[in-house]
Amino acid sequence: MSSPAAAYLATATGLLHRAVAGNAGVLEQLGAVIGPSLAKGGVLHTFGSGHSEIISREIIGRAGGLVCISGISDPTGGFIENLVGYGTRLAERYDRTYGLLAGETIIVVSNSGKNSSPIEVARYAKTKGMKVVALTCVEMSRHAVTVHPDGKKLHEIADYVLDNHGVPGDAVTPVAEGVMAGPTSTLIGATLLNLLMLEVIAWLQAGGHPLPILRSQNLPGAIESNRELAKKYKGRLSRQLA
Repeated sequence: MSSPAAAYLATATGLLHRAVAGNAGVLEQLGAVIGPSLAKGGVLHTFGSGHSEIISREIIGRAGGLVCISGISDPTGGFIENLVGYGTRLAERYDRTYGLLAGETIIVVSNSGKNSSPIEVARYAKTKGMKVVALTCVEMSRHAVTVHPDGKKLHEIADYVLDNHGVPGDAVTPVAEGVMAGPTSTLIGATLLNLLMLEVIAWLQAGGHPLPILRSQNLPGAIESNRELAKKYKGRLSRQLA
């Protein structure tokens, strides 16, 4: 009999391959949606509430990733993510500080797609003329009841949807009767975001645009290089680079 870890690896790997295949068309499409904005000096934004913030931060200030990524943070760590109006206030404050500009894109991460803050951030971005990408579990969202008074879920209001192909409850490995462990949303979500970054990079490269890619600060000369790249985005990035 396989161990829970081995069972998780087999199931998670299968879901990962399914998610990559299932999202291939949207990922390629988004390269051409996000690329033109970045080519003009724009910024790509992210938001995730609670544990989803970990996924949203994967591509912010990431060695090997694009410098022009900024994220909305929730100082409560998602503790009041279902307080109606709170997500709107987060987006408004971030907008005043870093700017959410028409033509730019925001990736909103919510595994369930039912919580108030991600929905409100997405709604706010749309009022600013931005494109909204939802990174969510569509199957879980179908089973969940939204807590937001407008009755919508994240995938229903987004312009584009990346589906992590997970299961309701996220965990995939039985460890006791009625008890599941081993969530997959972080593993698959982070992979999808890195694939998206590579699609954007491919679009920029094909058009002959500069590639503002961060280098690991552990490499010689990388800190100076990263600082130089960041100058173009002064006042627009939520994370200080080097």
